[in-house]
Amino acid sequence: MQILLIILLVVLCGLVVFSLIRGIVAFLQTTKIDLESGEGETVSEMQETQNKAMFARIKYQAAAIGVVVVIAAVAGAGAG
Repeated sequence: MQILLIILLVVLCGLVVFSLIRGIVAFLQTTKIDLESGEGETVSEMQETQNKAMFARIKYQAAAIGVVVVIAAVAGAGAG
């Protein structure tokens, strides 16, 4: 059971990093587009992409914390 939870935790951590990188890239593109052209539509679209990536990161982090809590509960139940 713990092996499965640890694998799940590693996958969730990978998803957190992926979402973080996607959000940073969207932020950098938004800044670049804003500086170069100032077109509102493109900037707004990139900001939406950035917000979605950051919200996904928060969801994955919450899920990873949940898995850590379950791992701790399983380890505590096995020790006591």
